[in-house]
Parts: sequence; C-alpha cells; structure tokens
Amino acid sequence: MKYVKAFISEERILQANNRRFNSLFEYPDNSIKTSKYSFFNFLPVNLFEQFQRLANAYFLILLFLQLIPQISSLAWYTTVIPLIVVLSITGVKDAIDDVVKWLPGLPSLHLKRHQSDQQVNNRSVLILVNGRIEENKWRNVQVGDIIKLENDHPVTADVLLLSSSEPYGLTYIETADLDGETNLKVKQAVSATSDMEDNLELLSAFNGEVRCEPPNNKLDRFSGTLSYLGDTYFLDYERLLLRGCIIRNTDWCYGLVVYTGPDTKLMQNSGRSTFKRTHIDHLMNVLVLWIFMLLGGMCFLLSIGHGIWESNRGYHFQAFLPWERYITSSAASSALAFWSYFIVLNTMVPISLYVSVEIIRLGNSYYINWDRKMFYAPKNTPAQARTTTLNEELGQVEYVFSDKTGTLTENVMIFNKCSINGKTYGYSYDENGQCVPKSPSNKVDFSYNHLADPKFSFYDKTLVEAVKSEDPLVYLFFLCLSLCHTVMSEEKVEGELVYQAQSPDEGALVTASRNFGFVFHSRTPETITVIEMGRVRVYRLLAILDFSNERKRMSVIVQTPEDRVMLFCKGADTIIYELLHPSCAALSDVTMDQLDDFASEGLRTLMVAYRELDKAFFQTWIKKHGEAWLTLENREKKLALVYEEIERDLVLLGATAIEDKLQSGVPETIVTLNKAKIKIWVLTGDKQETAVNIAYSCRIFKDEMDAVFMVEGTDRETVLEELRTARKKMKPESLLESDPINIYLARKSKMPFKAVDEVPNGSYGLVISGCSLAYALESNTEFELLRTACMCKGVVCCRMTPLQKAQVVDLVKRYKKVVTLAIGDGANDIGMIKAAHIGVGISGQEGMQATLSSDFSFCQFRYLQRLLLVHGRWSYNRMCKFLSYFFYKNFAFTLVHFWYAFFNGFSAQTVYDIWFITFYNLIYTSLPILGLSLFEKDVNETWSLCYPELYEPGQHNLYFNKKEFIKCLLHGIYSSFVLFFVPMGTVFNSERSDGKDISDFQSFSLLVQTTLIWVMTMQIALSTTYWTMINHAFTWGSLGLYFCILFLLCSDGLCLMFPSVFNFLGVARNGLNQPQMWLCLVLSSVLCLIPLMGYNFLKPILWPINVDKVLNRIHFCLKHPLPPPVQIKVKHPGLRRSAYAFSHKQGFGALITSGKTLKSRAFTRR
Repeated sequence: MKYVKAFISEERILQANNRRFNSLFEYPDNSIKTSKYSFFNFLPVNLFEQFQRLANAYFLILLFLQLIPQISSLAWYTTVIPLIVVLSITGVKDAIDDVVKWLPGLPSLHLKRHQSDQQVNNRSVLILVNGRIEENKWRNVQVGDIIKLENDHPVTADVLLLSSSEPYGLTYIETADLDGETNLKVKQAVSATSDMEDNLELLSAFNGEVRCEPPNNKLDRFSGTLSYLGDTYFLDYERLLLRGCIIRNTDWCYGLVVYTGPDTKLMQNSGRSTFKRTHIDHLMNVLVLWIFMLLGGMCFLLSIGHGIWESNRGYHFQAFLPWERYITSSAASSALAFWSYFIVLNTMVPISLYVSVEIIRLGNSYYINWDRKMFYAPKNTPAQARTTTLNEELGQVEYVFSDKTGTLTENVMIFNKCSINGKTYGYSYDENGQCVPKSPSNKVDFSYNHLADPKFSFYDKTLVEAVKSEDPLVYLFFLCLSLCHTVMSEEKVEGELVYQAQSPDEGALVTASRNFGFVFHSRTPETITVIEMGRVRVYRLLAILDFSNERKRMSVIVQTPEDRVMLFCKGADTIIYELLHPSCAALSDVTMDQLDDFASEGLRTLMVAYRELDKAFFQTWIKKHGEAWLTLENREKKLALVYEEIERDLVLLGATAIEDKLQSGVPETIVTLNKAKIKIWVLTGDKQETAVNIAYSCRIFKDEMDAVFMVEGTDRETVLEELRTARKKMKPESLLESDPINIYLARKSKMPFKAVDEVPNGSYGLVISGCSLAYALESNTEFELLRTACMCKGVVCCRMTPLQKAQVVDLVKRYKKVVTLAIGDGANDIGMIKAAHIGVGISGQEGMQATLSSDFSFCQFRYLQRLLLVHGRWSYNRMCKFLSYFFYKNFAFTLVHFWYAFFNGFSAQTVYDIWFITFYNLIYTSLPILGLSLFEKDVNETWSLCYPELYEPGQHNLYFNKKEFIKCLLHGIYSSFVLFFVPMGTVFNSERSDGKDISDFQSFSLLVQTTLIWVMTMQIALSTTYWTMINHAFTWGSLGLYFCILFLLCSDGLCLMFPSVFNFLGVARNGLNQPQMWLCLVLSSVLCLIPLMGYNFLKPILWPINVDKVLNRIHFCLKHPLPPPVQIKVKHPGLRRSAYAFSHKQGFGALITSGKTLKSRAFTRR
C-alpha cells in the first residue's frame, strides 16, 4: 500500500466502472469542506486562535497566580469569570460565523460555510451503476465512476468526456466560474468513446484505464493516456470537463470521473481558509507585550521598595504587624510583594477591553447589514458583514484587487452605436433634431419585423429609416454582420430563433442585424441562410478566415444568389485600417475620429469592411488555401500568409460600438476611491483587449495617461527587461545604484522586507498577461514586478488563473505591508478573496461561491465606496478613539496604586474600595465609551463621500499607533499623579467644619475615586463630536449611576447587614458634604483636562495633517455653500487608442466548415 501511495504522487491510475480497483489508491471522495471548524476540532482550534491574543494568555497566567493565597490580594473568580465569558462570547460568535449566518433581516436566508458545503455535497447527480442510471449525491461520486451531465447543469467533478448528444462528441461549456469568461467553449470526446453516445450497455462495459498527471492547480493543462481495447489514446485539456463549468447547448453528455473533491482543479485553486486578524489586533498584541514589560518593571521597582522598607522599618515593626510564618527575611517578602503587585496592577490590561472590542465590532457590523443605501432592491438582497472581526480594517485599505466579469460589468453586451459611411447612429433625437438623453419613449419600434428580438433596444430611429430606404452601404453593413460570424441558430419553436454565440460580442452583433431586418436564420457547412427584409436568401459559404489573437480579425467569403463572390471582414481598427483600399482614406479618417468618441465612452469597437473578389483570383487563392490547410509544418503561419493575400484592398463600411455594460456607478466609484489614494488592480481571466477596454471604461486607465505599458514576454529575461524598461521611463534614477531606495534595498538582506513607496514622474498604467505573470511571480523577479506595478495608477492583469490572482494579492501583502481588499463574484475569485486581508463577494451572475468565502458581501460594486469611505472610516475612527480612551482611563486608574505604594510601605494595599475596582470597568466607565464607539461621527456620510481624502489617516494608521499609545501612557501617568497628590494634599492634616479629622484612608479613597470618575466623564465628553440622546444618557447617566451606587454601598443598611463586605459606613454622606472635597474635584479635573484641551487646540495649527485641512474646508462649506462644479469634456487630440475588444476563440471556423457542430434536424426547418 505504501508503494501505491508513493506511486500516485507521480501518476494517477484509474479504471472505468471499477470501484474496487480504484479504492486501492485511496482517492478522496467528492465532498468538499470550505468551513474552518468541525465538531471535533472546534474547541482546540478556536482556543488556540483566541490565545494568540496575548491579553487572553496574560489573564490565564494571572488566574494561576491568583490561586496562590500567599501572593493574591484578589479572589480568583474576579479573573476566571470574565475570562470564561470573553472566551465563550468570542467562541460562540466564531461558531455562528462558520456554521450559519445570523439573519440581518428577512426574507432571504444567506447560507454560510457549513450550510453551503452541505448544499453542494448533497446536490443530485446521475451515476451509471450496473447498466442503469441512478440518482445519487455529489458526495458519493468516486474516481472511475461514469456520470451523466445534462444541459444547464454544473459539472460534478473533473471528468473525461466520453460521449454527448452532439455530433462527434462535442460538448459546449461555460467557464465563467473558473476563468471569468462568459463565451462558450467546446470540448470533444475521445474518438474511441464518442460512438457510445447514450448506449448504457456499451458505457457499462467500458473498462478503459486512464493514466494521467496527479492533481494540480493548472486550469489550462492536462495530459494523460487512455488504454482501451489494446489501443492507447492521448488525452489533453480539450477532453476534460472541469468542476465548476456549466453544460450549455448540449442535451446530455457522459464523463469518466478523474479528479474528485479536493483534488479537482477548482478546489486546488481555492486556497485554504485562514484566520484573519486586523492590523489593530496585531498592534494590540505588541502593546500588551509592552504593558507586560512595563508592569514587570513597576512590580520589580515596588518589590525592591518593599524589601528596603521591610529591612529598615518592617523588621522592627513586627511587634505590631508580625510577619507570616512563611516569610523568613525581607528578601522573601520582597519576592512575594512582586507577585502581589503583579495582581494589583493587572488592570493595566483589563479583560473587559476585548469584550468591549467585540461588542463594538458587532454593532458596526449591524450598521452594514442595516444600511438601506447598500440594499439591492432587484434581488431583495442587503449588504452583509459575514464576519464581525474586520470592521476597522475597512478604514485602512490601500489596494483593491477586483475581478472584471460580473464584478465591474453586468455580463451583458449591448449594441450601442455604429458608424456607417461616416455617419454615426445611436444617439437619441427629439422632434426638433436635438440630441436628448435616451428614454423609453425614444425607443425604436421593431414591430414591423416579426423575427426581431423583443429584448433588443435601440434609440436612433434614423438608422431604421436608412435601412428601409435601402441605402446600399447600410445594406452591406448589416449583411456583413449577419454573415461574418460563427453563431449557431436553432428554431426550437416556430418563429422563435435561438442564437448560440461563441462570444457575447458576436451574439450582440448578430442580434442587432436581426432586429434591423437582416436575420441570420440557419447554416450548413456549405450555406448561410439570411432573411433580408422579409426575403429568404441563401449564400454559399466558400471559406471562413478564422479569428485569432494575432490576426485580430475574421472574414467570410460567400457567393451571393447573384453569383458574386464577396469577402466580408470585421476586426480591430488598427488592423483593418492598414488593409483598406487607398480610396477609403477620407472615410477612414472620419471613422477613426468617430471611433475615438466611441472609445472615450468606453465602448468596444470593431471595423467592418468588404471586398468583391474576381472569380479567377478566388479560384487561384482557394487552391493555395487548401494546400496551406493540408500542410503539417507551420500550418498556422502559412494560413496567415494566405489570408493576407485576399484580405487587402478592403472597402470600409463602418464600425460597431458595443457596450460591455458596466454595473451602475462603477466609474464614479473608482474615481472616488482613487481620490482616497486607494489603488485598484484588475485581476481577470479574460482577454487582454477586453480587460484593457473595461479599464478605460471604468476610469482605471485614462486617455491622458503618459503611457500604458504592456508586458507580454514569454520568457523570464524578456519579462524582466520589459518591467525594467517601464520603470526606467517612470523613474529613470530608480535603475541607478545611487538611488536612495536601491541603497535601502541593498541593506535589506532579509526577505520579505517592507517596500517603500516610489513616486513616478507622471501618470502610468500597466497591463500584464497571465503567461508573462508566471515568470514575473518567480522569486527572483517578483520584487521587480512589485516596484513597477506600484508606481502605476492602474494595473490590469489578464488571462490569470485563480492561483495567480491569489499570488498577486499575497505579493503586495508581503512587501507593501498594507491592508488589501479583494472583490469578486465567481469561484475563480475565491483564492484572492481568501488571500486578501478583506474579501468581498459580489452576489452576481456567477453564483454564490465567492460570497460564501467572503468577509463582506453585496450586489453592486458601487457599494464598495460606501463600505470603505463611510462604514470603514467610521469603524476605524471609533475603534481608535475607544482604544486611546480605554488605555488612558486604565493607566490613570491603575497607576494611582503606584504612587500610593510610597505611602503604605509598599504593602500592595489598594487605594480604592474593592467594589469600586469591580465596577470601574464593568459599569462606571463602560457605557460612555461604548456610546462613543457605536455612534461617533466626525462628519456625516455625505461629507465622507464628497471628501474621500478624509480616508487617508486610516491608511497610515495615524489615529492609533505606537506613538499614540505612548501619548496615552504619558497622559495616564500625569493624570494618575494629579489624581493621587491633589486629593492627598486636600485631606492631609485637614479637618471638617466641626473640627473633626477627615484625613483617614476611607475619606481619601472616596475622594480619589470620585475625582477619577468625574475626570473620565469629562474626558469622554470632550472626545465626543456627535451627540445623540443615547450618548447623553450613557455619559451623564453613568456619572449619576456612580453616585447612586456609592450612596447604596455606603448606606447604613448594607454596612450593618454585611459589615465584613461593606465597610465604608457613612463615608459618602460625611465626605461629600465638605466644600474642600468639591474644590479638590474641580481642581483635579481642570489640571487633568487642560493639557488635553491645549493639545487638541494647538495640534491642527502647529502640526496639521491633510485631514485637518479637509475638515476646515468642510466647516467653511457649511457656512458658505459652493456652487456645483461644471463638468467639461476635454478632448486630447494628440492621443488615440484602439477600443478593439472581441471575446472570441480561435477554431470555431474550422468546426463550422467541417459540419461537426451541426444537428441535421436543426436545419431542416424553414
């Protein structure tokens, strides 16, 4: 068995319909697990994660110390109960996050990890068992099983295609969940099995043996062999259906399961679930360590003081205060005093800190769930905070990594505009001929065409008039669109055509020609039937000059019913322009200007042209074409040369402009995020031209950029050279050894180190393909990629695998040390969503896979700006104010014990009443800071969105960092000094008005704690900028509650009933009626608050930051409203870019002409 396991690590072996043989290799079943916890590992894993917080570990150690009676001055349950409560609350919250989403509101239930796993694992699948098709669950599918897949159903596992309902074993699939591409792809079964079709007897008898590569994450590669009936067949990627694909336009197909569950390529690319913790969590761990060291230092100092006092005074004082039996010397007493002070001063890090943090995060999560402005009515879906631990991290994001298809776009292609013979069509006009915004009232009526697609919309009636007037160039333009394509047509219902387009672009163009009266009806390998303005015309298909990424165009050659040989061509403007006849020069210049206008609107363009061919020339050419087609060496190159011979001297007809419809508000959102200094990178599996076009549409790239660099190298040296060339142009000195950053990098031998920001000499963009990225992400070139990319305003990475997306995110995380956010909607985005600090799932058209793995989810990309600039900024600001105040109030509270030690013989006696110590963090000071942390707003949401610059402090963590912590510590030391010595001076040798002495411990304790509560209340009041009724109730109510509880605890009834527990009898009544007590309270409050007020006043004047200037502008605007700015469209005559984009795949032309794609029954109807 060990030999078998070792062998399958290098090669996978399986036999069809032989579970017994396949079980020898112990392949996993088809169930998946994306949840973090199970029933058995929850407790140890969750406790391990929670005790990564040093404060929790600190309190665990403190608990053990309190169990030692010789050093404990506080009962053990004062620590164990809060610790259990904190661990329990956090554990329950983590379990709920992992098991099921709590409902922010009905009616929809959004499943989380365990539910989603169960839902997927329990889907139905048809398995071939003993010659019969049986329904079973996905989880029960095993390697070697033969399963039946049906149209519009997802693929259960990675399966080898055996046969299908289509001729030649072809199967159409959609891979949007894997690579983000919505165009159809074709897979073909092995010739040896395609003839089995749906014959269950033959399929059950099939016992072929497959040997293939072990599981891996390469989505576009597969190699293996099939041994069957003594023959061996080579297997490649074109024979494999991957889990996550959707069967399209294929009634059924059968497949042999090769990879299951975690071995499938989809799961191999999903990445592993990690425990995400915020930067503030990491910072708090460091600060707790600092506090621990400070605490140890103070305890050491006080223990030395105790030893000195015991040696000089206590030894001679034993007649009045004898030593315990276990104390043999002042040194032993000093050692015990160290641990006693360690317990007394433990409130330097109160455990209530983490309870409060969890409550604040939970409250801010509910704000996201309740935000009606992030509710998407068409789907009745609210925004959701699927985790409650990352809220403040939303206010610190610097890099956003976004998918394209379904995230920035709607997956909808619309024929928006066109240019025919130099005239633009597509704008809406009123009765006076004035251009007006598009509205339903201006929609073109296509009722005259009974074959028109009712879902198609167009708003320029002049184009319909041009078609009806039989303008010859308009006629040829739409004839080209109806002939030059690879779309398949099927008339399942009489009069209702269904188009099966290999790309959404082609579907939009053919649908447009259909509505304008040129209806592509059907095709055979030799003919194309078009209904032109009601007349059925059959064109003989002579050749298809197929599309390829290098050619960027496709052509068809047809013979018309009038016996004319015509070539129709469509493609990239930069390519077609060079192929035009010289007589088209003037028209091409006009069309190019119109294409510039289309490009500025973010439309995807194609040029359309034709050529009438001489029959003799065509006969000569077709022979060359046949010879090139049959050659075995360099066939692609020879075909391209033959194509060039005939694709020349074209006559320009016009251009098309298709809108790859962006989601509403995407460009505005990206502009706003850029103003907040958030960089946006697009990581997509789509083609380069399509990705770049969308980048311009949504304003990631701009026409006024100095340059957009293309990295397209196919080896490491070329990629490295292209990256350095780009960096040289952006910052020439960055290649010199004398550059300060290079000097800094030379000193940093340890990897990875923090990469510093570099400022380029202009505005640039970067485009890199997945092939080049594979070399750029190698260890010796990845930093070069990072330096170059981070100097660009926008970055587009295309043709990426899911793993590459995660690697790019991880690269930025490792070197930039900044907060990253990944947003996507498909299964191909799960890896980067898990890799980023924050993962956001779009509930889009590609299913719920990304949403189920995300930390936050909503339906529209535009909600991202509200999530970050409103909720994220508020959460960060609130958390920072909370932490600053919380540490300050506990330093001030605890360090009074330090000063008191010099007056009580370092005996570890507490200043305060034990009940005050119990209630200080639990009741007296908890509600005011929670009120501030849940309701505080420095500016409202409108100003937060109008001035994205307000977001900057969070990116640099300006509001709470190590420096701010030191300020809190110094402020706490100063306040504790005032809070101790001013009351000390007040009660020392003082008398009441009736002559009685009041310089007793209980009166002093009462004065100190009352002054402390008063100062803390004033402090929180000064920190609050947005007052609500709840804030008033919490702040002033807590102060009033203190006095109520104080009088209760000092009441005669309690003190007489429980004298050993309540021993401050009458202290409140006797102490608070003395004027010097109130004078002390006022004096202490003024002395504590003056430094804070002075600092807050002088800081924006002497040390202003950008946000201070923005706040001043906001205050000025509130008093003097400014008129709205006038938007002026600026044209850049010196710049021109091609807006060409075509989501098409090479090879469909050959399939069509071979007849393999056709069902005979589909073309017999008329």
